[in-house]
Amino acid sequence: MADTREKGLQDYRKNYWNTKKLTGVREQLREQTKQYEKSENDLKALQSVGQIVGEVLKQLTEEKFIVKATNGPRYVVGCRRQLDKSQLKPGTRVALDMTTLTIMRYLPREVDPLVYNMSHEDPGSVIELPLTNPELFLRVGIIPPKGCLLYGPPGTGKTLLARAVASQLDCNFLKVVSSSIVDKYIGGRRFSEGTSADREIQRTLMELLNQMDGFDTLHRVKMIMATNRPDTLDPALLRPGRLDRKIHYEAIVKLSDGFNGADLRNVCTEAGLFAIRADREYVTQEDFMKAVRKVADSKKLESKLDYKPL
Repeated sequence: MADTREKGLQDYRKNYWNTKKLTGVREQLREQTKQYEKSENDLKALQSVGQIVGEVLKQLTEEKFIVKATNGPRYVVGCRRQLDKSQLKPGTRVALDMTTLTIMRYLPREVDPLVYNMSHEDPGSVIELPLTNPELFLRVGIIPPKGCLLYGPPGTGKTLLARAVASQLDCNFLKVVSSSIVDKYIGGRRFSEGTSADREIQRTLMELLNQMDGFDTLHRVKMIMATNRPDTLDPALLRPGRLDRKIHYEAIVKLSDGFNGADLRNVCTEAGLFAIRADREYVTQEDFMKAVRKVADSKKLESKLDYKPL
């Protein structure tokens, strides 16, 4: 009787360990199957033609979505079974199959790569401080500036400064070029005065002014405008309460009249070389003055537009 119980216990242990090993093998098989399917899908994606980039506008049903392609038209499309449909929210960038227009994969949000490669030392308190410490303005009882205008000759670094601010602040940076605001197809009521393009630009300006006046006092929305022709701006943009700060690069112009951004970079490089020749690890004002003279001698000054403070 004791031998029978001992033999049964040994058989149970043997079967238990065999079952445990079999369970582990099944788990490994599942993982390998997933890796195989992923590799197969990646190979199919590499062998297939290019895909269309689109943006999800709305989810109609559990399987159907309205997607706007980058080339303009909108489609009602399906989705791959492997994708998590809960992540397909309005505004998500997706890749569409060239033939069936099926949503194949998610794409990261569109950003300007130059923004994240910029750095700054001290851009000022016009844009950064109201976004990072709005409670300071609330305690003092003043209204923070809604935006600033950077103006100066071409090549002085206005756009680079805006990118530097966007790189260092933990906020979304929306880049808008003035020429892209005007729509290709103009709708709405027609008026007798002016051309259609003039009316469209006027409506765009009025909407911009309305949005600037409609901003909340401490709302985390700020505007940075850059132009090299401040004389052509509408005076309504420059009145107090809209663009409160106008920043002119006076120091740069005084240091090197007629130089552009590339010339100023050469000045810094030459100043560093002068410091190296003098066996120093720092650059002095004299090094900069020598570098300015050297670059100015090798540069033919082109015609320039004189900028006056607004």
